[in-house]
Amino acid sequence: MVSGQAPETLAEPTSPRPVAPIFTRIRNADRSAWMQLVKFCIVGASGYVVNLVAYFVIMHWLGASYIVAAVGAFFVAWLNNFVLNRQWTFPQHGKSMVVPAIKYFIVSLIGLAVNLVILWGIVRLGGNSLAAQAIAIVMVTPITFVLTRSWAFR
Repeated sequence: MVSGQAPETLAEPTSPRPVAPIFTRIRNADRSAWMQLVKFCIVGASGYVVNLVAYFVIMHWLGASYIVAAVGAFFVAWLNNFVLNRQWTFPQHGKSMVVPAIKYFIVSLIGLAVNLVILWGIVRLGGNSLAAQAIAIVMVTPITFVLTRSWAFR
């Protein structure tokens, strides 16, 4: 060793710890993706209210079972959400509405299937059906956002 020089170290350089893929994707998401998420949640909130109102009306005013009411409310909320998401969240001006509508319907059916399983499970455990529907909608939202953004309105 020459006088005045730092001793050499034999330790290998440290590399950053791997981050879970979802956190990496969130950290690297661009501003437009975050804005889409905000808009999707606003549309979802309106669909949430539409769904719960339709659910209540179909079940209590029309006398349908909670499962039938959930399916009927799904169709009403789907139409509301498709129009708002197509025009505002994921605008695709000048393109046909048919293909995105079919894809969004498929995504929504997946969401409905998961929703019905959660709804059924909570009601079977003794939960209130309206509260169960509210919880199920919230739990399905992340799934439908990812599928809507990555496939239906891509």
